[in-house]
Amino acid sequence: MARNWANSGLDLHLRLDPRRKVHSLERALRAAIDDGTLAAGTRLPASRALAADLGIARNSVVEVYERLLAEGRLEARVGSGTWVRELALPSRPAPARVDRSTRFELDLRGGLPDASAFPRSAWLAAMRQALAEASNAALAYGPPEGVAPLRLALAEYLGRARGVRAHADDVVVTHGFGELLGLVARAIAARGRRRIAVEAYGHASHREVFAAAGLEPVPLAVDSEGADVSRLHGLGAEAVLLTPAHQFPTGVPLSSRRRALLAEWADSTGGLVIEDDYDGEFRFDGRSIGAFQSLAPDSTVYGGTASKALSPAVGIGWGVLPPRLRDEVLAQRRRSGSATDALTQSALAVLIASGGYDRSVRTLRGRYRARRERFEQLLAVGAPDTRVLGLVAGIHCLLELPEGVREAEVVEAGAERGLRFDGLAAYATDGETASSRPPTMVVGFGAPPDLRFEQAVAAVIAAIDAAR
Repeated sequence: MARNWANSGLDLHLRLDPRRKVHSLERALRAAIDDGTLAAGTRLPASRALAADLGIARNSVVEVYERLLAEGRLEARVGSGTWVRELALPSRPAPARVDRSTRFELDLRGGLPDASAFPRSAWLAAMRQALAEASNAALAYGPPEGVAPLRLALAEYLGRARGVRAHADDVVVTHGFGELLGLVARAIAARGRRRIAVEAYGHASHREVFAAAGLEPVPLAVDSEGADVSRLHGLGAEAVLLTPAHQFPTGVPLSSRRRALLAEWADSTGGLVIEDDYDGEFRFDGRSIGAFQSLAPDSTVYGGTASKALSPAVGIGWGVLPPRLRDEVLAQRRRSGSATDALTQSALAVLIASGGYDRSVRTLRGRYRARRERFEQLLAVGAPDTRVLGLVAGIHCLLELPEGVREAEVVEAGAERGLRFDGLAAYATDGETASSRPPTMVVGFGAPPDLRFEQAVAAVIAAIDAAR
């Protein structure tokens, strides 16, 4: 029989024989400890509370605990109760030794922010204020589009900082950009659309989202002007996913000429543009590239996220939707049964309104600019036959390898040194696309904390030398 005891403030679930409670309690506890159901470090209910719930004498529970204490399965901590002890069982196989090539102490994958830079004090203050001001209604299930204060704060911030044309009613709050992309993909597919253009280099996970929704991703070539949107008219695609401000991962912006062509395509065909503005706030040369959305607001889904300016752990993304797609996207959200944490949304609204979000962006902009400059300096000395490429922006760049050095060999050599990063080919839509460029690494300079940044760059240089 399964029972739960909570009088001590703890829950415990065991299967007991109601006819022999004391005996079966001892057997059940011993078995649960031995098979790991009760893990080492688990606190057990107080003997008085457990006895009261079982309807047996407290002394009987104490005796069971004492027998398991004598066996070494439990330990008594003065003033802190009874706990499951770590058992050394020789019959269990020792854990296998992990090869160093599977351990990544240094992570230089493209697009990862520095977790150590999270503004903990500002976020804690915003969360406290949000909780203090929350009404009872705010603690219930929230609307699928997100809480009103955050949608208003985002509409104002995106207009001011990114040039986005938006009202609060146009904004939907999601679990990061990935969820927004899935909602939009399913809304597009529900209209009977079948093809969507994507940049020839980008996240494979985004292409998988489209495929899962029943859409066929069709690649657009990427060159020094960004994606070649002039080819959209001949692809038969009814939508396109782009990173106009800073193409991921090649690091080039969509040129003004191609932005105009893209707006013309959307206007003349009724096509939909999905704009991923994943790091648009991090331009280091003072010449910010605004969002494409302002050129075609009725044809563009603008997507962003708090992951780069704050942390992926915040778990919030957003979309600014054109009127023709809003109802269908929200219908998809309701069908999914998901909703973003309302308290976290409220805290983010407070942070934006207080200027804390802007301060975090400006702090990180300076930090990442310094890292990009230092990366180039170290490579110029340690690997002068490489080339650092890509717009001076964001938290990643390209590193063109010396002649004869292969991406796969550098990846492997890096892994042996605890370094994780990828070659450009890992982001290509197909092998032909990858082979059209010289071997190149995608290097993210955001993730390592300051104290380990130069160590990570040294590992990059060492990996290149080992692959020669």
